[in-house]
Amino acid sequence: MSISVFDLFTVGIGPSSSHTVGPMRAARRFAETLVAGDLLERTADLRLDIYGSLAATGRGHGTFTAILLGLEGYDPELILPDQVEERLADIDSTGTLRLCSALGAGKDLPYGVEDMVQHPLTVLDRHTNGMRFQALDAEGSVLADETWFSVGGGFIVQEGEEDAGGDQQDGSGATVPHPFSTAQQLLEHCHATGMDISEVMLANERTRRTEDEIRAGLLHIWTVMEECKDSSLRRTGLLPGGLNVARRAPEWHRRLREEDPDRDPKFWQEWVNLVALAVNEENASGGRVVTAPTNGAAGIIPAVLFYATHYSPAALDAAAQGPEALRVAREQIVTRFLLAAAAVGVLYKEQASISGAEVGCQGEVGSASSMAAAGLAEVLGGSPAHVENAAEIAMEHNLGLTCDPIGGLVQIPCIERNAIAAAKAINAAKMAMWGDGTHRVSLDEVIVTMRETGKDMSHKYKETALGGLAVNVVAC
Repeated sequence: MSISVFDLFTVGIGPSSSHTVGPMRAARRFAETLVAGDLLERTADLRLDIYGSLAATGRGHGTFTAILLGLEGYDPELILPDQVEERLADIDSTGTLRLCSALGAGKDLPYGVEDMVQHPLTVLDRHTNGMRFQALDAEGSVLADETWFSVGGGFIVQEGEEDAGGDQQDGSGATVPHPFSTAQQLLEHCHATGMDISEVMLANERTRRTEDEIRAGLLHIWTVMEECKDSSLRRTGLLPGGLNVARRAPEWHRRLREEDPDRDPKFWQEWVNLVALAVNEENASGGRVVTAPTNGAAGIIPAVLFYATHYSPAALDAAAQGPEALRVAREQIVTRFLLAAAAVGVLYKEQASISGAEVGCQGEVGSASSMAAAGLAEVLGGSPAHVENAAEIAMEHNLGLTCDPIGGLVQIPCIERNAIAAAKAINAAKMAMWGDGTHRVSLDEVIVTMRETGKDMSHKYKETALGGLAVNVVAC
């Protein structure tokens, strides 16, 4: 089964796709098991064991509270930030979990974060982000027992499953017309059909949805990205978590509106920086974001997409023709951009990883930068070879990037890192467009290198907060 664009771009809550969204989904699946097996009324207690990176940095990433929401049956794609705050406040004040309540069932159990058993130094064989859920009856006998892994980007897999992305895929079993797991295969499809990379991805998507549904879904993803940015621009003060990191986006926005009232293209980088910062500040505060392809890297693609819809030649030409022409052009830009970016995202999921806990931040920020560069090159009119080259350049210069969040929070260095990686993506696309598409190092070679680099990387630099800035900067 192939990976869909709507697997790679999903709506969820911050601050982390692997540590917040994935655990919530896994807990919700366990809750569904209890309901489906008619086990809810017999459940008298829960035992939750949290392993590896989830335990090591779970508090700063909102992992434990996300699991509680998932056990109540909430879906990270549908729950709103206000609901999150309301339910967590209620659980905290009453000490009571409303097990499966959002699934139309419900049983009150005395259970909270302090009841979870954390194993930060124990890594299960399948992945460092492991969770074991057990439901017990009044005599202590096990009614249900499931082990889940959060493998990056909100993707989850149950122990014993082979397909690490299977839970997030639509389950249609449809055979796509142009299957690919490597860039070479993708380019061969383009050569054989004369299609662009976005068109190949679109043809595959049509096996699941109509073209109108695909277009509407992609525009919805863009709308949520824009809403995320706009929400952040209205919020001031400090980010939660105790690092006392000030929100910068609102003040930057005020200053930019003063210095660049007419959107002069010479200010493009300042606007790109602003969008990346705004999205990641919203993510850091637990806001509603688009996982793209992870939450820790959620600001990169929206920032580069902002560049494409405001400063690309197609956008500038349409703006000169009037608002309606600009609206149509932007919608076309968004669909092409996201489809091409997703095609590259498939390659990282198939050949390597997008999990910071598995391969470091090169798998999160690096893959997002690579995807964004591909999307922009497509919008700039690049050939499939140009698009592949742009994706390769962006990742090549993110190789070895570590994941060392201070205090286990997705704030430092994550927020600024998104802005830097967005600029890298734009530069990579521009560099590729100045060539003829031929280059010495292939995207496939770089992806394999990223995977092998991640294997060699010390666990201290894989979202454990045990190395790098996390230990060399005083957290409080």
